[in-house]
Amino acid sequence: MDQKIIGANLRRIREAKGLSQSQVAELAGISRIAYRNIENGNSTPKVSTLQNIASGVDVKLQDLFVPVRTLKRVRFRSSKKMNSRDNVLTEVARWLDDFNYLEELLNDRNEYLFKALAKKLYSMPDGVDKAKYAAREARKKLKLNDKEPIRDIAGLLESCGIKVYPLSLVSDGFFGLSVAEEDGGPAIIVNVWERISVERWIFSAAHELGHLLLHLDAYDADESAEDDAQEIEANVFASHFLMPEEAFNSEWHDTRGLPLVDRVFKVKRIYQVSYKTVLYRLSESLGNSIWGKFYSAYKQRTGKTLSITDEPEALSPDKFQKQSPEALRSQEPDSLSPSHFMEDRLSRLVRKAIEEDEITMSRGAEILRQELETMRNIVSSWV
Repeated sequence: MDQKIIGANLRRIREAKGLSQSQVAELAGISRIAYRNIENGNSTPKVSTLQNIASGVDVKLQDLFVPVRTLKRVRFRSSKKMNSRDNVLTEVARWLDDFNYLEELLNDRNEYLFKALAKKLYSMPDGVDKAKYAAREARKKLKLNDKEPIRDIAGLLESCGIKVYPLSLVSDGFFGLSVAEEDGGPAIIVNVWERISVERWIFSAAHELGHLLLHLDAYDADESAEDDAQEIEANVFASHFLMPEEAFNSEWHDTRGLPLVDRVFKVKRIYQVSYKTVLYRLSESLGNSIWGKFYSAYKQRTGKTLSITDEPEALSPDKFQKQSPEALRSQEPDSLSPSHFMEDRLSRLVRKAIEEDEITMSRGAEILRQELETMRNIVSSWV
């Protein structure tokens, strides 16, 4: 029993949950001094004591014993301070280690398609022109034609060697992060919390791809503050990657006879993006006044007022425990369903490993973060 590992895990979990040492001690039925000594690595606790602590803070006992790999080459920025930051990085490290373990075990790894492009972009001057160029070149690498919408961004990214992790985190200030190839990636993690629209999930994935291609020199786990210039470049990349310029202009022109709100929604549906992404692109040529015109037209039609930070038709927090997850999801007008953002490569690797008797069903459940009974049901459904 490694006391230092246990102590480090306890501190990380406690701080992520916003608890004091006294509160955890009370939940576990021990004294504050006894808990402090365990967290500081100064005493060897009984397994029963650790079980009480784990139950008190609502984690699995095994979570206290797992060594934590420290990610270094990560771009993890958020608009708000996050107590769960260390927990997220730990979870991502474990997920990456499991993913890479399976790929090595099965000799089944997709080549990273954008390595040469990222190297080329590194020598170019920063700015929105570089971001637009990167978007065009990335689409060429993926053999997407100029008018082709991206229907399955998670599958597309996985096909070119980027691991995708849909992570649900209760936060409206964190949408995603990415990990460089040198640290077990390349990987993109997207916050799929049910209060965030599917359109935002898709944009976040494209946004993080932009960072992987444009800002590899900014991958430092110790940096947490947003860089406005880099965020703008990643936004430009994402919007042009999802909506190629020539095709976007053509589709927008074809809707000239429709009211503004209908025009925005039609283009939005074609490219499976947020209405805000469409407005962002329109502002490049029409100026920022397009936002005000849209909101005014939307209010005139629906009687609802939208701010630039609101998601249309979002439910209030007091509805959280009363509605189904599907009803809770932050709704875009004419919104997409979660099936429009679904990674499946890790699940395929787990199935292959189980069917070839390389791993047990319980290990598969651990990798997919599922209960064993749920895993049994998944296996029984395979055809």
